[in-house]
Amino acid sequence: MSGMTAERTPVQVGRGPLSFDDVVAVARHDAPVALTQDSVDEIARSRTVVEGLAGDTIPHYGVSTGFGALATRHIPTELRAQLQRSLVRSHAAGSGPEVEREVVRALMLLRLSTLATGRTGVKVSTAQAYVDLLNAGITPVVHEYGSLGCSGDLAPLAHCALALMGEGPVRLPSGDLADAGDALREAGLTPITLEEKEGLALINGTDGMLGMLVLAITDLRALLTVADISAAMSVEGLLGTDNVFAADLHELRPHPGQGDSAYNLRTVLADSPIRESHRTEACTRVQDAYSLRCAPQVAGGARDTVAHATLVATRELAAAVDNPVVTLDGRVESNGNFHGAPVAYVLDFLAIVAADVASMSERRTDRFLDKARSHGLNPFLADDPGVDSGHMIAQYTQAAIVSEMKRLAVPASVDSIPSSAMQEDHVSMGWSAARKLRRSVDALTRVLAIEVLTAARGIELRSPLEPAPATGAAIQVLRDAGWEGPGRDRFLAPDIALAHDAVASGRLLAAVEQVTGPLR
Repeated sequence: MSGMTAERTPVQVGRGPLSFDDVVAVARHDAPVALTQDSVDEIARSRTVVEGLAGDTIPHYGVSTGFGALATRHIPTELRAQLQRSLVRSHAAGSGPEVEREVVRALMLLRLSTLATGRTGVKVSTAQAYVDLLNAGITPVVHEYGSLGCSGDLAPLAHCALALMGEGPVRLPSGDLADAGDALREAGLTPITLEEKEGLALINGTDGMLGMLVLAITDLRALLTVADISAAMSVEGLLGTDNVFAADLHELRPHPGQGDSAYNLRTVLADSPIRESHRTEACTRVQDAYSLRCAPQVAGGARDTVAHATLVATRELAAAVDNPVVTLDGRVESNGNFHGAPVAYVLDFLAIVAADVASMSERRTDRFLDKARSHGLNPFLADDPGVDSGHMIAQYTQAAIVSEMKRLAVPASVDSIPSSAMQEDHVSMGWSAARKLRRSVDALTRVLAIEVLTAARGIELRSPLEPAPATGAAIQVLRDAGWEGPGRDRFLAPDIALAHDAVASGRLLAAVEQVTGPLR
């Protein structure tokens, strides 16, 4: 992996915050990382503060005491290295399926970012060990369950710290499973030896839930633009009107996201021959159903929620989350900044809006399939209704996904289970909120893909009328991927899969923007 990343400009991890792009580059694209010199200097300076407390007869949490409800015990000097090792080993208590590689890399990068602020009191060599592990492409095995989202993402971070110690399972760049000690040795790396405060500093942060929030926001920004494209395709294919997307109408209710969504719908539907075909006084419909007419209001509300979540994530990226912390004036102070509530709330908010955007998308799909509401299309868009079932069961699949998303929208952050002998008597469940949001983002991708596929079929059934240039570009992406268009029933799952890939890969959005220019 070092050779793979040697020619790329490293992401600089310093005393200031990382950007969203930095996190995505390292987590998803294996960008190399490097500590800045000012962060190295500050890490070294704060380490001297911790070392100065090591011989103090006054107990200092995390330096010379136990942890959590065991913080009342003063630990003698000769046992403190064992204290830190024991902390990491005991807290590496996760269970269940492995967490995705990109999540673990984001988690490690964000823990490194906090170490780089100099507020944690670790040695420079300990921070550098995270740099080396990331650059070697070695990924600790982290499990689905284990974090309550308070005192940080303890178990997930402990599994990463365990790998730095040369213990536990890891994944190599090839994806193969290996022992951490062997993997480090093969990469020319040396396991770390933890000293006072260091084990605690490696596990006490909101890095897992924050990493998943950053990745989810990145995905949702693109998906909400795709939701505007799929809505435009449905409006077009269902002979709806674009008059309701006029800018002056949306200025009457000045939510930024709503205005942006309406702009996208107008832009994608521009110059549509299908739309022009029924722009006459003979058209008897006064207004479209809510799933068409109110698309900007729902997608716009989702956009504004993403904007709020982005604000929270940006603040958290600028945070130095640890307990205790080394303050700028050299004090070592306990605090509650590890509590994940601010992050957990917005993770839950995003799962709610993702479910609602998906719900509206499913309703538009269903309108295509109902002869009474599709304005002249065959039942279920079938070639020979009765012999053929068309997209009947594609909507079932969509409905099943939306139903699952509604369950995932139940907030995790309202729950709390006390732990550590009631010392940690209120927790955020932010990690759980993040895990379900990841499933929601994947589900939204699949729901929108089915709407795109269904709308494409409906639009093509309007032939010889032509679609708008932008919606035509979206349909062409499906054609280029192997979609055969309307016709007799065939194995439908591959068509859904190619539509999903077109959305998930960004190809569909890119093709539309080739026509429209950048959408909002």
